[in-house]
Amino acid sequence: MANLTQEQVLEALKSVKLPDGQDIVSAGMVSEIFIDKDKAIFSMNVAADQAEVLEPVRKAAQVAVSNLPNATGAMVALTAERKAGSAPATPPPAAQPAKKPPRAKAPAPKGPVVPGIDNIIAVASGKGGVGKSTTAVNLALAFKEMGLKVGILDADVYGPSLQRLLGLTGNPETDGKNKLMPMEAFGVKAMSMGFLVEEGTAMIWRGPMVQQALMQMIREVEWGPLDVLVVDMPPGTGDAQLTMAQQVPLAGAIIVSTPQDLSLIDARKGLAMFKQVSVPILGIVENMSYFLCPSCGERSEIFGHGGAKDEAGKINVPFLGAVPLHIDIRTTSDAGTPLVASAPDGVHAQTYREIAKNTWDELEKIKAKELASGPKIVIE
Repeated sequence: MANLTQEQVLEALKSVKLPDGQDIVSAGMVSEIFIDKDKAIFSMNVAADQAEVLEPVRKAAQVAVSNLPNATGAMVALTAERKAGSAPATPPPAAQPAKKPPRAKAPAPKGPVVPGIDNIIAVASGKGGVGKSTTAVNLALAFKEMGLKVGILDADVYGPSLQRLLGLTGNPETDGKNKLMPMEAFGVKAMSMGFLVEEGTAMIWRGPMVQQALMQMIREVEWGPLDVLVVDMPPGTGDAQLTMAQQVPLAGAIIVSTPQDLSLIDARKGLAMFKQVSVPILGIVENMSYFLCPSCGERSEIFGHGGAKDEAGKINVPFLGAVPLHIDIRTTSDAGTPLVASAPDGVHAQTYREIAKNTWDELEKIKAKELASGPKIVIE
């Protein structure tokens, strides 16, 4: 069967109509179409105030392309951008309804975005290069060793690494209902943009399209049932991080930092972001805490030592553990055989297991505190 072409995708999209009857291609809403292994990826450009209304149209476009005989799937995002200087439309003062008197109501339930996922934990860092992804993968595997049902999501659209860290190749399949089935390695379910595009592909996407892609990898993947979904967040505190923090009911966040002051400065920014959006901080992990020479056994504190632990004490958040800088952690990660799975009896695997246990203990404490506090009354 011939490969999928842009022309075939555009022809299929002509069948997708807007509420006014015009098709989305004629309306000029379809961006440049990127095709990778017969999977089509594109966005629909809409006005910001129409994004919610046109969500059914986006889904119809995704179905239309996915149903092409030679298509392996489709990812369609709504790129909703507001023009500079504009603001959401509001009715004139005379048309605004009179304010209702304050009334008490129960807060909206904090249920999971995806049915079947009990806890979603973000692993984040204020900057790149601190070993966050390696930590996230080994943490997920350590959770699995605790007897939990575990998944891991690579939320770094621009620089996905999960496919390499877990040694996974190929593309995820669909379940027949236009939902992606997560791939699996070492008993852990996994999803990443790296499974959907060729390694090395430059994802030149605007912020809104990245946000939509992240939500699709959360909501349109058949994850459950899971006890915990570990989210490997992109580094920094930009749009992608805020999208995950605000639109996904995170049970808590872990900050990964190295000991030196420069890394800790950026780690503080990550901590501040999660606190601003009311996401509980489960704790800090100090990665590359020290170097233990494999030949002579001498310990060298290349980046200093204890900086993250001291910072945790200063800001009154838990310190989850310290991971050394060791060649085995690097080589097993590069080989797609993470250390917790490939050398489970080693001292470094034990370190990750201790961090996983400490994390789970903190999560249970937060849940117990929320349960003890009972329902709150919110004045609207």
